[in-house]
Amino acid sequence: MKFSDYKISPLIKQQLEVMGFNKPTDIQFKAIKHILEGEDVMAVAQTGTGKTAAFAIPVVDKLESRNRKGYKGVRCLVMVPTRELAKQIAGVFQEIAKRTSVKTFGLFGGVEQEQQIRTLNNGIDVLVTTPGRMFDLISQGHLDISKLEFLVLDEADMMLDLGFMKDIQDVIKHIPNKRQTLFFTATISKKIKTLAYSVVRDAIRIQISPKNPVAKNIDHAVAFVEMDDKRFFLENILKEYEDKMFIVFARTKVRVERIVAAMERVNVKTEAMHGGIDQKDRFAIFERFRSGENNVLITTDVAARGIDIPTMDYVINYDLPDDAENYVHRCGRTGRGNKRGQALSFCSESEMELLTAIEEYTGEEIERYEIHKDDYMDILNDSDDGSNNWKKLIDLTNKEDGTEDEW
Repeated sequence: MKFSDYKISPLIKQQLEVMGFNKPTDIQFKAIKHILEGEDVMAVAQTGTGKTAAFAIPVVDKLESRNRKGYKGVRCLVMVPTRELAKQIAGVFQEIAKRTSVKTFGLFGGVEQEQQIRTLNNGIDVLVTTPGRMFDLISQGHLDISKLEFLVLDEADMMLDLGFMKDIQDVIKHIPNKRQTLFFTATISKKIKTLAYSVVRDAIRIQISPKNPVAKNIDHAVAFVEMDDKRFFLENILKEYEDKMFIVFARTKVRVERIVAAMERVNVKTEAMHGGIDQKDRFAIFERFRSGENNVLITTDVAARGIDIPTMDYVINYDLPDDAENYVHRCGRTGRGNKRGQALSFCSESEMELLTAIEEYTGEEIERYEIHKDDYMDILNDSDDGSNNWKKLIDLTNKEDGTEDEW
């Protein structure tokens, strides 16, 4: 089946064609039909499978076909756990609805309220938001969701992890009982099921969960590299594929900054992204990355679910994550939709337990990328950072001492 076969607005079909959307992914194929028919949906699908378009396409179509009848409040509320996701998902809605009259707005904290209030006063169809700023504006009387037609909870598992259960329950008190609810999550648990069944009614259950939760169109492997040598291997890869897009994950913001500094020493341009950077600056960094102004982003797990760039070539796990589930989310930054992607992890001796936990979580052994001993040393010695090239250092020291290396 193709998108051209769906009973949706010709304006949306035209835009999907421009966006390069031809055939739906598995989650889109299974969800769109039921959403168009007005059913509640509870969907479980791993990251990178096209979940956002699975609900955005039918919601935009249904809003376009319905008259506002003078109502200026929000008609579709999409709740997400982070600001990055709010901005990302709002962008997808805006792109899909580009040829229609449907208006979308991303609402989140960390920016001034005045402009947000003016935008809401002009009438918004789809509001993609984090809970904090939303409740703030509801309490001030600037946000009306009393006649909501659609409630979408996306990345529900992450919302629970961040403690948003009460916020979701409070939203239910403000919206009509007669609504269509769409519930999307990457993982399933007893808590997730409890939350889902408290908000959906007679929902269609969809589960896209192969034995290995890493998307099937992502080739992922692990290379055994000692902790102090990782920067040399990263340098080697980034210089070898300097025209490709990379997102590199490290464990902490301190590690991120050190990696950026190490790459700067060898003339590799990168940018840092972590929770210690102001929100406005984080958005600017994301935009430079999306536009290709910078093609290497070094980040913590703050970006493990917040980036959707169809052209992402490689994910590098510079450090293995402490949480095995985050390995899946990280890898899911590449291989978006129907495109293929590649992910490579560096694993030091001290991270072997983390690797074991990841393999137990995915249910499969991760492919080993074997590095011959001589190749390993060549990568260290070929670095433009002379701190690890002992022969060069010895040669330099001997010359400074006026002696020659007898070897």
